[in-house]
Amino acid sequence: MEIKYNSHIAQNFIAFIAIIFIAYVGRDFIVPLLFAIILSVLIFPIVRFFETKLCFNRIIAITLSILIFTSIIFAVFVLIGIQFNDIMDKSDQYYSRIQEQFSHLIRSTEKSTGIKTKDIIASEDLKVEHVVKENSEKILAFITASGSILSDFVLIPLYMFFFLLYRNFLISFVYKVTDKFNTRQETRIVLKQLYSVQQNYLLGLVSVMGIVGILNSIGLLILGIDYPFFFGFLGAVLLLIPYIGIMIGSLLPALIALATKDSYWYAVGVIGVFIFIQMIEGNIITPKITGSKVSLNSFAAILVLVLFSMLWGIAGMILALPVTASLKVIFDHTEKYKSVGFLLGNADDKYFNSKAKNRLRIWNKIRNKKKKSE
Repeated sequence: MEIKYNSHIAQNFIAFIAIIFIAYVGRDFIVPLLFAIILSVLIFPIVRFFETKLCFNRIIAITLSILIFTSIIFAVFVLIGIQFNDIMDKSDQYYSRIQEQFSHLIRSTEKSTGIKTKDIIASEDLKVEHVVKENSEKILAFITASGSILSDFVLIPLYMFFFLLYRNFLISFVYKVTDKFNTRQETRIVLKQLYSVQQNYLLGLVSVMGIVGILNSIGLLILGIDYPFFFGFLGAVLLLIPYIGIMIGSLLPALIALATKDSYWYAVGVIGVFIFIQMIEGNIITPKITGSKVSLNSFAAILVLVLFSMLWGIAGMILALPVTASLKVIFDHTEKYKSVGFLLGNADDKYFNSKAKNRLRIWNKIRNKKKKSE
């Protein structure tokens, strides 16, 4: 029995390693495919509206829906690019101003600590101008890389078209594959839950991005930062990358604040505003909008975020949560992997209560009963 159990663990481990290897080697094929599946779920209500309410032919309905979606994505990234180029046109002014601020900070540090910093200021490699330019290029590359994944106007829309066109055929294929170990009714329940999870996550994410973009913009307006709406909604778009996206989004407006304001506290204020809004988003906005259907605990979310980023980079960070949420649905309905689904899910309050607190609660119940009986 023990040999069988050990063999079972070894097989699972080998299978896991094989899946990771295939995912890494085939990332150029798998990543667009996953984006196409997720985005197909997102635009399916539009397709269904065209087909049922307007009685359009399926091909026309799908084509129109994809054209509308890709046009919106293209317009968003064009606006981001135009605004970013406008900012970069003023980059020389910003660089010189930041260098002045940095030099002033160095002199203040020298006076207060007595440490001589002439060599640091004179060093060509450590000049702020070069540091900022390098970071600006990296940020631009980051934004471009993020956009290129979502706005691939050849492969992903093509996949989306065929997924939506053959959706009934593909569902029948799933029924046939699962027929040996699952009833049709059970498979239908799993498919509905998968669709519900993805819809809930995607529509919730769009709503959250809109709210966070407005809040970011208001915060930057109050601080008097240049381009408040651009930076506010850029930070919101970067929510596509959980946890770290909002931090990346705060760097550019913080640099602009450093370059255009007389006090360092404006830059600190920008970062503070973004962190505060991130806390509101994580604890109030997202739970209220997305509810409990995307029920991954924070520790599992961070682990899959790291794993997927190692596999697929920025694309992996974006795909980590929706893919893992779908896997959790499958694990929850598979007897063999129910424990994994449980591990990925949210922990109940009882797992955070101490034994002393539980004993106190029991004692209070006993005492209340005694009082009632008296």
